Amino acid sequence: MRSSAWLVARCSLILCSLRMIEGAEGQRQCSETDYYYEYTECDSTGSRWRVAIPQRPGACSGLPEPVRGTECTFSCKAGEFLEMSAQECTQCAAGSYSLGSGVRFDQWDSMPAGFSSMATSLGNDHHRDAQLTCNSSSWVPQGNYLESNRDECTVSLIYAVHLKKQGSVSFEYQYPDNNLAFEFFIQNDQCQEMDQAANTKWLKLTNHGEWATHTVNLKSGTNILYWRTGGVLGTKVVKPVLLKNIQIEGVAYTSECFPCKPGTFSRVPGSSTCESCPRDTYSGHGASSCTACNTTTQYAEEGSAACKNRPPCSKKDYFQIHTACDLEGKTQVIYKWIEPKICVEGVSGAETLPQSGAREPCPPCNPGFYNNDTATCSPCPPGTHSDGTRPCQQCPAGTEPILGYEYKWWNVLPSNMKTSCFNVGNSKCDKMNGWEVAGDHIHSGAGSSDNDYLILNIHVPGFKLPTVVSSQSVTEFGRVTFEFETVCTTDCELYFMMDINRTSTTVVQSWEKTNKRQTYTHIMTKNASVSYTWAFQRTNQPSDVRWYVNDVARIYSITVTNALDGVSSSCRACALSTQPSGSACVPCPPGHYIDTLSSKCMECPRNTYLVPHATAGPDACTPCGPSSKSDKDHRQCYSDCHFTHTDGNVTLTFDFSPLRSVVSLMNSPKFTSKGTKYFHVFNISLCGEKAQLAACTDNVTDLSISSARGEKGEGPSAVRSFICQSTIIPASGRGFHTALSSQSINLADTFLGATVDDNVAGIKAKPELFAQTSKKVPDVNFFYRSLEATSSCESGRSAVVTLRCNPDKSTSGELSVPSQCSEGTCDGCTFHFLWESSGACPTCTERDYHLIEGVCKGGHQDMLYVWTEPKLCIGGVALPEKKTLACESMDYWVRLGAGVGTFTAVLLISLTCYFWKKNKRLEYKYSRLVMSANKECDLPVADSCAVMEGENEGDVEDEVVYTKPSLLGKLKAIASKGNGEKYENVQLNSSQSKALVWS
Repeated sequence: MRSSAWLVARCSLILCSLRMIEGAEGQRQCSETDYYYEYTECDSTGSRWRVAIPQRPGACSGLPEPVRGTECTFSCKAGEFLEMSAQECTQCAAGSYSLGSGVRFDQWDSMPAGFSSMATSLGNDHHRDAQLTCNSSSWVPQGNYLESNRDECTVSLIYAVHLKKQGSVSFEYQYPDNNLAFEFFIQNDQCQEMDQAANTKWLKLTNHGEWATHTVNLKSGTNILYWRTGGVLGTKVVKPVLLKNIQIEGVAYTSECFPCKPGTFSRVPGSSTCESCPRDTYSGHGASSCTACNTTTQYAEEGSAACKNRPPCSKKDYFQIHTACDLEGKTQVIYKWIEPKICVEGVSGAETLPQSGAREPCPPCNPGFYNNDTATCSPCPPGTHSDGTRPCQQCPAGTEPILGYEYKWWNVLPSNMKTSCFNVGNSKCDKMNGWEVAGDHIHSGAGSSDNDYLILNIHVPGFKLPTVVSSQSVTEFGRVTFEFETVCTTDCELYFMMDINRTSTTVVQSWEKTNKRQTYTHIMTKNASVSYTWAFQRTNQPSDVRWYVNDVARIYSITVTNALDGVSSSCRACALSTQPSGSACVPCPPGHYIDTLSSKCMECPRNTYLVPHATAGPDACTPCGPSSKSDKDHRQCYSDCHFTHTDGNVTLTFDFSPLRSVVSLMNSPKFTSKGTKYFHVFNISLCGEKAQLAACTDNVTDLSISSARGEKGEGPSAVRSFICQSTIIPASGRGFHTALSSQSINLADTFLGATVDDNVAGIKAKPELFAQTSKKVPDVNFFYRSLEATSSCESGRSAVVTLRCNPDKSTSGELSVPSQCSEGTCDGCTFHFLWESSGACPTCTERDYHLIEGVCKGGHQDMLYVWTEPKLCIGGVALPEKKTLACESMDYWVRLGAGVGTFTAVLLISLTCYFWKKNKRLEYKYSRLVMSANKECDLPVADSCAVMEGENEGDVEDEVVYTKPSLLGKLKAIASKGNGEKYENVQLNSSQSKALVWS
């Protein structure tokens, strides 16, 4: 390093010599304005050289020769700078400041030199160009601060600094919205990320209007600083990240002081900071004092760079309030100018302040409060209740007060509520009320500009369950319900937000533009301190002109149940102690309800669950659905993984135990309009008790959560239920260094039952969404529901998991969603899943196999049992073993059968011939008798061939004998034809030996 320093010095001397030669050829000598000083790189001994650098190379000659500079670790104090000519620390002049060994960036009218804003690649799809889809996304200077992007693009603010020694970087930021991911990390000059703890990389959320300071130590050498933001998919970013006052220590020296920015000043030399100009004064660039405005016609906000003309007063410049009730039960309407007042009265077109003092009747006290002939409403003492119109009363025996808040009359703002106005770019908003009371409702205030956030907040320190359920495992600790409406002419929006334990502010729901009067309820599933916030913004476009002052949000009532510091408006039944003298309420054991007649705790019947916060009596126990049973505490119903279906005389028994483990389904990747790649992941727990519930975790604002903790549902935003869904953004898809899991929602926290039917409790399975099968085993549908209602799903979300027997699949099987609805739902409320598995087949029984008998060989015969194909069962009975039985040889039976068959055949032939011959004889006799009866010749009539009536057939039977002529007889008959003799001989044999012969 020493040799390199001498090499630089020698090169500088040669350069100077050359320029002296050039100067001899007619160039002018350099003056102090023609060059500036810089230090060379430090060598291994920590020393360096000061060299002169020309402003324009070749413009002059005679540059000062290099001289040894100060030590590399040398630095000046705050308020001083290193004067390079003398290499001594010198105080900054008035109107400027210095940090000594650091730099500060506090003026953001434009992007300072060295800073850059870049949209990084959003996905792995080579057909998408992030620069084209996110070219409008960047960090935007807003005068006093930088504002991040509001969309889902990932945008980085980058600044590189080279430190001579170890230092630090600090900055102030506002990060109020967890729908935006915000990280700060550091890389070296080889683009390798420095080791950094998670708590310094991922920044914590801030409260609304609060500026937090973040400090990170830096190593010597090159440090590339990254501030990276990106909106979470599909969510609405309420507020962007704001950044200001970036200060870097460790640059070793500064060779100049920084002038004070407009609106600030430093009155004395040697200042390390600049002060803001007071109200109604202004200053320019590098000012040592502020100049006063003409307050008659002009005004200026604190820290202004110029004065503004006062506008004529209008209705937008004042507001009304109601005074507290007096002893006569009256309230006065008071009109006040918005402070600080900037408008001018008494000029053309100016409005005057309306007359105050009009008296109006005071509204009644809210439930839980009373008016004891005073001007204010007071909360009822503990143990008492009131509906707001009567004095407080003790609860009757066997009952206890129901705690909470129920605000429906708005004469004054309740003591546990606060209202404010927030606009980071408009300090005038900070001193104004965000909401104003108006008797039967509370409405958004005027604000100072149309893009102000008008905030109403109520803080609940915790929740106290009723005594009857205080010892039970419950999923609902309380709920907040409010009735509201919005009336807007532009893109106004009302946000309902929640902050648990002051860790993160989450947007629960939002409503855009005009909304009719309606009610919304949110259930609190954790017993924690929580702040509920309503924020109304008329438009998100900044403007100095008020256009939408008449756009308004109204809240008519707010109710919070089981609030720890709440008051009571009514009483509810409770269980009394079993002690003879006991009259205090005692908690019931889990799964017990209160018998209203005896005020005792009674256990719910088998396979019923206790409805949380239900009225007393046996109706508080609700039967479980088909093929489900309740846990031992009667807290919920679940499937024990067994199912039975009977169809006619056939009963199918299913054992879904192989499917009881929590399984995950990741659908095909999708891309947003900005090109961000993401997946939806479903975690499903089909059957089993609480220990088997699925878990989904958000890590957007706390990426320090380990994957093991996330799988157990131990994160602050964890969701545990039978079915839950998360949106996963891969690390490579956003430029972040770890995958993001966000938007965890509960799809199914209540099991409704399992059946082969397509409808349970109004939830319909849709088998037509999946390919049909001709298998004889019916599909089994598991029905679930979530109790969390949304604006689009008023009854909450629901889910149907269809189990289908498929012997070609493994035991764990395969999950799928409808091909027509790749998100798992076609309407946004009911989710459908198909689980094909051999584990979904019924258990095997004796009817699932049959017997095959083998041939008898050597006196032995095999008896083999085989499954009926296709085999549509699993487990159950085992296939019987192969059997071998003794048998007789088939040769004997063959011979015996052949003999019997031959004898039978001969007998049948003989009988056939006999009866055939006899039949021919009778036929001939009959034909001859017919012929003889038709002859015209006279025949004797004495005799008859017929049997007369009354004669004995046996006695008079004649036999007609027909003699077939022989061959010789036939020849004689032929010869006799020529003589005209045509006759045959017929002999009639009588039983009485008499014969009549014709010849």
